[in-house]
Amino acid sequence: MTSEPYASPAREAFVHAMARTGLVVEPKEEQEVLRRVARALEPGARDVPDETLRDIVCTVRRKKRISRLVDLTRRSGRIWINRDEIEQAVGTITDPEADDAALERALAPVAEERLRSYAPSPRKVFEAIQADLLDTGRVLSPGQTDLLLMAIAVAFGLPEGDPFLDTARKEEAQRQKTAHTIERIAQEKRQQEEQRLSAWEESLVSFKDVPRILRCSHKEALRWIAENRLPVARKVRESGGRERWEFDPAELATLRDKLGEWRSGTGGPTPPGSPRVQADMGRKVANSVIARVAALDRYAAHFRTARALNRRITLVTGPTNSGKSYTALNALAQAESGLALAPLRLLAHEFREALAARGVEASLATGEERITIPSSKHLAATVEMCPFYNPVDVAVIDEAQMLFDTDRGAAWTAAIMGAPARHLYILGAPDCIPMVRRIAELCGDPLDEISLERKSPLRAAAHPVKLADLTTGDALIAFSRREVLDLRAALMQHGKRVAVVYGALSPEVRRAEAQRFNSGAADILIATDAIGMGLNLSIKRVVFAALKKFDGRQTRDLTVQEVKQIGGRAGRYGKHEVGTVAVLAGAGSPTFVRRQLEADTELQDDLRPYVQPDADIVKAVAAEIGSQSLYGVLSRIHRAVLRKDDPNYRLADMEQAFDIASALEGVEGLDLTTRWSYAMCPVDDRDNGIRRLVAWAADHAAGRRVLPPGTGRLPPSERASREELERAEKRHKRLVAWRWLALRFPDFYPDREEAEDTTRKLNEWIENVLRQQSHSRTSSRRERHVKK
Repeated sequence: MTSEPYASPAREAFVHAMARTGLVVEPKEEQEVLRRVARALEPGARDVPDETLRDIVCTVRRKKRISRLVDLTRRSGRIWINRDEIEQAVGTITDPEADDAALERALAPVAEERLRSYAPSPRKVFEAIQADLLDTGRVLSPGQTDLLLMAIAVAFGLPEGDPFLDTARKEEAQRQKTAHTIERIAQEKRQQEEQRLSAWEESLVSFKDVPRILRCSHKEALRWIAENRLPVARKVRESGGRERWEFDPAELATLRDKLGEWRSGTGGPTPPGSPRVQADMGRKVANSVIARVAALDRYAAHFRTARALNRRITLVTGPTNSGKSYTALNALAQAESGLALAPLRLLAHEFREALAARGVEASLATGEERITIPSSKHLAATVEMCPFYNPVDVAVIDEAQMLFDTDRGAAWTAAIMGAPARHLYILGAPDCIPMVRRIAELCGDPLDEISLERKSPLRAAAHPVKLADLTTGDALIAFSRREVLDLRAALMQHGKRVAVVYGALSPEVRRAEAQRFNSGAADILIATDAIGMGLNLSIKRVVFAALKKFDGRQTRDLTVQEVKQIGGRAGRYGKHEVGTVAVLAGAGSPTFVRRQLEADTELQDDLRPYVQPDADIVKAVAAEIGSQSLYGVLSRIHRAVLRKDDPNYRLADMEQAFDIASALEGVEGLDLTTRWSYAMCPVDDRDNGIRRLVAWAADHAAGRRVLPPGTGRLPPSERASREELERAEKRHKRLVAWRWLALRFPDFYPDREEAEDTTRKLNEWIENVLRQQSHSRTSSRRERHVKK
């Protein structure tokens, strides 16, 4: 038989093999099959084995089968089965004519094995899968829940009659019923609080009614308002800049017996902002009273221990790598007692180690961790953990530019105003100077200022840098986790060993990655602006992969301070004597980087420090309005305290605390202080953290033990996908929140050792994924290069 009727050897081999096997290839598949047959042919051959053709057809149909199996699982409600499982199952199919039933048979053992890999017991598997789904905003319906429970029972080979199914079904039904009840009660209570507040607001009267209610003259009323005797319940700004004052008639009525004293002058004018004893007005309490009780307009006076000390403040400012902490830490180590406050848990550990290197053993306090040294009089802590009642000789507060942060700035305000230290060192970038001066003025504390320069010069590169031209010692800066991992994959394709640092990684993993970079085990560091604070890094050159960032509200150019703080990480005194700041080719102009580095410090327009209530203020307001509703208390504080034009302070962004308080309204059995603690818990609502928090609070309120989150499924680190890495990072965040609560409610969160062990396992696995994948992919590339 001649080959003349065939257009190519591949076509001839295809026709012969098709005739022998009886396979039918669809027209749209034929070209791809022919290309693969051509690659499979041995030199000079005009035929392929039947098994080779079957494999080729299976490969060509792989994508279509994956899509079909995804559709089958989603239509049946098995939303916990992910694409990795489906791809693995399809990869085992060797029958080119496999139908839906064959696809399901291939999937079954893969799905069962994955279920078993989640946790050692059926119950923990069920909980882990629910938690993972909740992270992505998915909640199982009753039917889907039943499907999952049956799949778990099959995977674990549970015998008929095993109590797992019935018990889990009943518990899940009760959990869902409880969740619905909590949501319904929360909605009802929120409505009640809003109605009560609205009713009070509707009862307010204008100034023209004040003389009638008080039985005084118009002139007397104006004078007493100016003397701060008559409280203005609400000030409403109208068009044209005018302000309408409103008054609570019930509150005014209680002041009638004071008129004689005021007219005779025996009761002196009340200084602005001073507290005043009020008669009982029941539940209709004026905003002005709430403001006085909260005392946020006199926030500095709230910290009585600090105000009783003769404090002296030293402000040390300078750019990155200027040695700001050196003098302060020396003074702290030489003091008999002291306090070091850091913005991150990682930096609190570094402060503790710096003190140890100076011969001083210190205790540690962070949101989820305590190390107590009984004999020590020194403490390293995160800013939010600042103790306000025990005087010390020296305190150090780092990264004071965080005062301008809408979310956490109030913690720096509280720490700077309230740190009970005779000598307070404040460290920060130059742009914090006006704000710290303002706070010192509000506190009445004398302020000394020290300005430092960089220890090594910093210059802007004249030309952009290509990705392939990045070299050992470079740090590439991106502004999202996805960008970091995309750049990591691209650099590994160039044979580079890469370390990464981004916000979702735990402090332990960030530190391990930084060590890999510093030691030379990784050539290049890819990081988000998380490297702007902390982490001792030996960077030769900082290269921006973008000159814009999304700040949670909008995409904007990097500010002068951001370019200086991040770019300032380049250069290391004694190792890289000159630091270079550049931009990646295609990401922007080197001129922009040079201009930002050379620009003067950007001054903030608003120098009023952020403040927020604490537990004591919340309890005081609750007592004043006669309510134990945290939602109601925060609503009143939000409406009554700190008008937008307050000259001294501004209220911090409390949106998440407000959302948690709102959700907790339906959980009965928790007192106000406990609810406030839950409202302060660090959760990420992008991963449905508030919903999970409410479920924990419901268990707490019912007297049940709240179990710590598990590791979930951890595949071999060298085979982990990006999605599995992200799931592990989210599980770690759950553990951070759980451990935070365990320190505050140990009776209801008792399994701290288990949680800490799980945290260690997750950290080790995540670090292994980042380290081993970098190593294995680089090695594979080198092996391919050698073979060529």
